Amino acid sequence: MNKNAMKKAAKLYLVHILILLFYGCQSADKKIGNPINDGYYADPSIVFHDEYYYIYATKDPWGANDLVVLRTSDFKNFTSHEINWPTKVACTSPTSGNSKVWAPSVIKGKDNRFYMYVSVGSEIWAGVSDTPLGTWENIKEDKSPLINSEMFPDFHMIDAEAFIDDDGQTYLYWGSGLNWVNGACFAVRLAPDMHTFIGKPVNITPPNYFEAPFMLKKDGIYYLMYSNGKAIDATYNVRYSVGKTPFGPWTEGTTSPVLQTTTDSIVIGPGHNCVFNKGGQYYILYHKIFPQNDDYVLRQLCLDSLNFTLDNLIKKVQNNGVEL
Repeated sequence: MNKNAMKKAAKLYLVHILILLFYGCQSADKKIGNPINDGYYADPSIVFHDEYYYIYATKDPWGANDLVVLRTSDFKNFTSHEINWPTKVACTSPTSGNSKVWAPSVIKGKDNRFYMYVSVGSEIWAGVSDTPLGTWENIKEDKSPLINSEMFPDFHMIDAEAFIDDDGQTYLYWGSGLNWVNGACFAVRLAPDMHTFIGKPVNITPPNYFEAPFMLKKDGIYYLMYSNGKAIDATYNVRYSVGKTPFGPWTEGTTSPVLQTTTDSIVIGPGHNCVFNKGGQYYILYHKIFPQNDDYVLRQLCLDSLNFTLDNLIKKVQNNGVEL
């Protein structure tokens, strides 16, 4: 090869390397690693509105007097917001317990208003707002809890999650166990006002359930996702069951659990998930435990893709972040 040919080949090689580096950096820049945020948050719920995602979450350790709301367009850059409601002070009743503000579920209603179902004092409260950041207010005129601690006294009245079916009917799911045993899931239809019950709540507990229900409907199949194990240690995991109606009956998927502590302990105690769809792809937002030596639990938010097999089973979550 003559000298000119060698120079030309070297230039082409250099251009090739630069192109690879450019697109490699672009690809790396798109990658969203876990945790997605430096804060210690848990029990996420997510809504999309006007080009932004709003993540509502429990503040750790183990709740606070209010919630955090993280606003983002790319899941890399977040602004943190506090909202006026719920607070421990505003959401206290004669039947309330000592637990703080936990586990919000926020959904955009058919009327384009925003509805929140949140656990405070081991009771479930319902709120409404015209915008994601408020002003929020208790949806009930008497400012009482939607579900008080005595509705089913043998169980823990927390972890409410709303779901709107294809026909416009709204359902509410909730329930956990006491002292880490006897978890139960309850469900009820909601009237158009988003808080009046249609009929009585029913026990629809699926196999291997403890708490944190989340309903997903895909291709006519109802997927009830939920957490089992203890939220304070590595036994916590995400499972799911399938059914033909919003109330079941339920059959646990053969690929369940789909998310659990990894053998390398990079992911510990993942759970309390929600799911959203972007561009036809499903994503699972959840928390994992941050290892530390104190006597309380700190948790962090994680995001991964959620995928399905050809026979409508949920695939195991890969715990390796996503590109959005």
